Amino acid sequence: MSDFVKTSPSAPKGYFAAEAAGLRWLAQPQVVPVVPVIDESKDSLSLARLETVEPSADAAREFGRRLARLHDAGAPGFGWTPADEAWFGPLENPFEVANTSHEDFLDFWADDRLRPLADRVTRALGADGHDRVDEAIDVITDGAFDGISGQGREEPARVHGDLWSGNLMWTPQGATLIDPAAHGGHRLEDLAMLSLFGAPFLDEIFEGYEVEHPMPGDWQQDLPAHLFFGLLAHVHLFGEAYVDQSIATAESIITRADQLGY
Repeated sequence: MSDFVKTSPSAPKGYFAAEAAGLRWLAQPQVVPVVPVIDESKDSLSLARLETVEPSADAAREFGRRLARLHDAGAPGFGWTPADEAWFGPLENPFEVANTSHEDFLDFWADDRLRPLADRVTRALGADGHDRVDEAIDVITDGAFDGISGQGREEPARVHGDLWSGNLMWTPQGATLIDPAAHGGHRLEDLAMLSLFGAPFLDEIFEGYEVEHPMPGDWQQDLPAHLFFGLLAHVHLFGEAYVDQSIATAESIITRADQLGY
């Protein structure tokens, strides 16, 4: 069977090396299927071609368990990446993100991810929308989402980093990870991105995850704070269609922080 080759002569320098490094790092703990890297060059990446099957509830539960094990494998720090450069977004139009390693999730999430992106989309958000987004980022900086449901501090997890449903392929070997923006992050980043556009059998994925890694009962109420970057990235990449959802998410973050006493 032929390899699957991703290629782009206009890809940023180091882009394919970063993707390859991310895939290998996610595969290293051997707890979840990851598309194998065959070869890489400056302007292309060769991957094993995957056979696909229909998703199922059982496969989703098993993926949830495996994803929890991947997160529990840990990372050197928040924002750390397995390559010298880091990008987010589609091959046709990725943007570079900071990859400084932090001890605190808040320094990484608010200062390295959310604020720079919010500044990029100021015009699209409008003055009032940008004010609400800034307020939500301030709330995150205050510490409401350092842990889960206000319970303690999370350690850096080994996260895929762009785990929307299109980057999860259902194969005979189980749900398989592709196209990562891999880094050390908060475990809710991946779970939030799965919820953003509705992964198949999402409830079963969450069910399997909680079997492997028990969570507080109201943990899903924290998800808006962790899908916020993905939404703002969609405003930056694809335009105003995502503005209303981004502002509504900012409102949800502010409301949730108030419930947690921040």
